[in-house]
Amino acid sequence: MPHIPDESIHSELRRVGHAVRRFPSFTPRALRTVACVMNAADRMGVWPGKSPRPRRAHLARPDGTRLIVSVFDPKGGAEPGTPVVVWIHGGGFALGAPLQDFYFIDQFVGMGCTVVAPSYRLSTQVPYPAAFDDCYRTLLWAYETFCEGAECVRPLAVGGDSAGGSLCAAVCLRARDEGSVPVSFHMPLYPMLDDRMVTPSSRENDAPVWNSASNEAAWRMYLGELYGADDVPAYAAPARALDLSGMPPGCTYVGDIEPFHDETVAYVERLRAAGINMDLLELPGCFHGFDMLCPTSSPARQAAAFLQESFRRACF
Repeated sequence: MPHIPDESIHSELRRVGHAVRRFPSFTPRALRTVACVMNAADRMGVWPGKSPRPRRAHLARPDGTRLIVSVFDPKGGAEPGTPVVVWIHGGGFALGAPLQDFYFIDQFVGMGCTVVAPSYRLSTQVPYPAAFDDCYRTLLWAYETFCEGAECVRPLAVGGDSAGGSLCAAVCLRARDEGSVPVSFHMPLYPMLDDRMVTPSSRENDAPVWNSASNEAAWRMYLGELYGADDVPAYAAPARALDLSGMPPGCTYVGDIEPFHDETVAYVERLRAAGINMDLLELPGCFHGFDMLCPTSSPARQAAAFLQESFRRACF
């Protein structure tokens, strides 16, 4: 994809997009710096959202360390039969924490859902499969804790944005392969699916927030020695999955000027070809993360309404 001029950006997003472009692409050093700041805020329990502050669960990893999982309950507690959502934050696998995704968490808690959000290990600490293992462990725990054996069945959905969208697709693939968790719905929003960066939108894309240079740096950090190999596992890069049959239905949305546009559309088309019901919304002139950066804009409101309607139709 050629240079993305400011004129190609949606008019309501243009000012923010122009401002963001003044900052360079993410380098490994920049990713590590931002990750340190966000990890500190996460440890201190910072919560900028409108939903009640989360309670924390500590899950044991095989090596004896602990995985912190934040659990967000609606005010007054969840009603019987309401969905449970495992929400996985974005950040290129290299930075971020549940607190950054308050925009999405608040939406689901506001709908009466219990939201479970892992503080998974980042590639600035350790590469694949650490983040994937943490997210899958969270999915198993959420199912065992809130759904399995419950008197009133609670649908279990998985969602995430950007790298979180990739991890969302990956854990659903493993749940399908192992028959471990009956995921009702998955929501990989503008997901980071393909390490090969072969689609037109992923190449030489200089759109605001996340561009081709940042994307390559993030994949190199996440895959480590696997980067550039022909046998990268589908659990690391879900676009490499050969068979998508048996995946849960779902929905996603993506801007048409961002690097992940083409791989998102291709993922949806392959799911549909496999007989999976998948809703897709493409948003003209929208860059990566437009919804969180410009939440009151008309594209963000349209995306939120689409997400909530698709989710309600499938899980309520």
